[in-house]
Amino acid sequence: MSQSEQIPIARLVRSYLLPACLFAYGLLAACRASAQIVPYTWRSVSIGGGGYVSGLVFHPAEQGLYYARTDVGGAYRWDDRTKRWIPLTDWLTADDANLGGIDSIALDPRDTGWVYLAAGTYTTDYAGNAAILRSHDRGNTFQRVDLPFKLGGNELGRGNGERLAVDPHDGHILFLGSRTAGLWRSIDNAVSWSHIDSFPVMATASSASAENSWRRQSIGIVFVVFDPASGQANQPTPVLYAGVSTRETSLFRSTDGGVSWSAVPGQPTGLRPNHMIRGTDGSYYLTYGDEPGPDSMHDGAVWKFMPADNRWTDITPLPRNDKPSGFGWGDIAVDAHDPHILMATTFCHYTPYDEIYRSTDGGMHWAAVFPRSSFDHSNAVWTSDHHPHWMSDIAIDPFDPDHVMFVTGYGVWASRNMHAFDQGAAVSWWFQDTNLEETVPLGLISPSRGAHLLSVVGDLDGFRHDDLDVAPRQFAAAPRYANGNSIDVAGRAPQVVARTGRIRGPVDTVRAAYSLDGAESWQAFASEPGGQGEGTIALAADGRSALWFPLDAGHGYVTADWGRHWTAASGLPKAARVLADRVDPKRFYAQDISRGALFVSRDGGVHFSPIGGQLDTIAQQDYQAPRRSIDAAVYAVPEHAGELYVTSVRAGVMRGRDDGSVSWRSRTIDSAVSLGFGKAAPGHSESTLFLAGKIGGKSGLFRSIDSGKHWLRINDDAHQYGEIGYVTGDPRVFGRIYFATGGRGIFRGDPATSRGMRATAAPVRNGEKNMTPSRGMR
Repeated sequence: MSQSEQIPIARLVRSYLLPACLFAYGLLAACRASAQIVPYTWRSVSIGGGGYVSGLVFHPAEQGLYYARTDVGGAYRWDDRTKRWIPLTDWLTADDANLGGIDSIALDPRDTGWVYLAAGTYTTDYAGNAAILRSHDRGNTFQRVDLPFKLGGNELGRGNGERLAVDPHDGHILFLGSRTAGLWRSIDNAVSWSHIDSFPVMATASSASAENSWRRQSIGIVFVVFDPASGQANQPTPVLYAGVSTRETSLFRSTDGGVSWSAVPGQPTGLRPNHMIRGTDGSYYLTYGDEPGPDSMHDGAVWKFMPADNRWTDITPLPRNDKPSGFGWGDIAVDAHDPHILMATTFCHYTPYDEIYRSTDGGMHWAAVFPRSSFDHSNAVWTSDHHPHWMSDIAIDPFDPDHVMFVTGYGVWASRNMHAFDQGAAVSWWFQDTNLEETVPLGLISPSRGAHLLSVVGDLDGFRHDDLDVAPRQFAAAPRYANGNSIDVAGRAPQVVARTGRIRGPVDTVRAAYSLDGAESWQAFASEPGGQGEGTIALAADGRSALWFPLDAGHGYVTADWGRHWTAASGLPKAARVLADRVDPKRFYAQDISRGALFVSRDGGVHFSPIGGQLDTIAQQDYQAPRRSIDAAVYAVPEHAGELYVTSVRAGVMRGRDDGSVSWRSRTIDSAVSLGFGKAAPGHSESTLFLAGKIGGKSGLFRSIDSGKHWLRINDDAHQYGEIGYVTGDPRVFGRIYFATGGRGIFRGDPATSRGMRATAAPVRNGEKNMTPSRGMR
């Protein structure tokens, strides 16, 4: 066992769920002066789940204590008193957003305080290395330990596991199966790690990788499982197993605490293992698929392993009959009170749908559960349109076998009466996802009339949020999009809304839609002008025409009759983002996605010309292409025709006119990710500005009530939410901000006290440079 790579603690970070000043792990978590000036309260805008919950872990020593991990939305702990999930990683900064994908969770079976997160979203070149986030107070505070390799919490195999495990007899010891760097061991509660040189090279072989439409990805070691019967208290457990995601020899065993390893004899090959679960009688159960999931799985099996005589038995609920089954198996659960009770989930069984099977005789006979099930959709009514899929984890509550939980691609379902199934009755399922908000919103609009918020969301199309605290239905179909991509509301006709989207599979509807009643009902445009749908769409200020620049279309197109006729806009580059003036219905704007050049049309979007002047020159000079082509970097001033804000992640914010003049340019805004507009402060005539970005070296959310002259930070270090994509204010509620995250859904913030009405307490001075006068500027 090599000790050549020792990894020290990098730094202490805090989730601030407890008071800011406290002692943790013998280290003083010093109180630092907060950069917050205007105190805000923060709440999720309820959607009710929506993202892939990739794993669940119950603590075996305390009832009601369990955790969930997600692929892009961090980790959560269930609060049994309030019956809601508590987010544990909202303190992650934008710079550390890659740690929002949790590849594994581990708990110390003998200590209810310890929780460990293996954090890292991608293994790509641009992603940073992974980290272990370690907590001894159930996730209220964390220490971060940087690792010398990457993890893939949002990559193939993310529903496998758990690849991180704590020794049940000596909690100081942990093992971590990596994707690219083999097996690792810690003997000091994850403070430092050493590589296990003796583990078979199969862990890093090409066969332990998989490919999807994106790229080939390393999967590596997907689970580590200890045999608690082999050890004694306060001594390293000698017997443990590790599974590699390969169709070749995949299961390995150590009998000396991880020093040496050998293949388990008699094991099946030809499929990849994804989970291994131990029953209280010493039996082990493994689920397999031909692919690691979740993108695809075309074959699979369930096996029982008896280590006493190395006996393997195929107990697959639906026999394969020596041919591929067309689907795989996601996970298997064993009742802690009766090892003969098993539950297994299919995976990618889309014809007709995925299923859960239950056995009460150790896998000899199985019964399908869903045909005798009822689902309560009241917590999130939109789930009534979705059947459970991507069921990569299922768990039977070790304290209450009636309570069974399984994950899906959109949240967590739980049973109330699982034993009723064994008596021939129906199982009642409820959506146990309260406050587990995990979506990636791609656009937000707050109209001046009707619902306070409209959203378009990855994987879920979009929502009209009439009540911000109640999970709404999705936009009324038809059409229904897999992804909502762009949304706009007419500046002077707020009941007129348009959106674009993406459809998976055959395109059977136009990928743009409009509403004339504030998003209550929708109608697809009559036709598509070209391209692949998606793209950006803009509505004229009077709501009587629309400009759409679809993906890969090469042109923008304008229509005055909802798509019955389209006119190609002249003067635009091959790829551009489009937007409309909020006052003048004849003015539209565009920005070249590749260069940042600015264009204006003054004839309703038919002809465009370069804006030119200082505004265009600086925009191109400071331009850095956003991560998503639909992300805005130009915004029309709500109150004045022909005026624009231009943002840059490299150089802040400037304001100018469509004649190319610049009225001011920020000097102390280091980076501007997104800009939004809200109701003007009392005594002010222009909209309140909201900024996601960096000022004075500090990333955060900022507010200005005087057109950008002064900025106040409105969030604190406990509320950073990783990546923030879009911000907007509310034109009817002063001080309110909505923002979209890269995996934690939508949040809203409101001033906590009347101090939110004033911009006086040590503001951040913008240091703007006045250039040319601008109407409405003060």
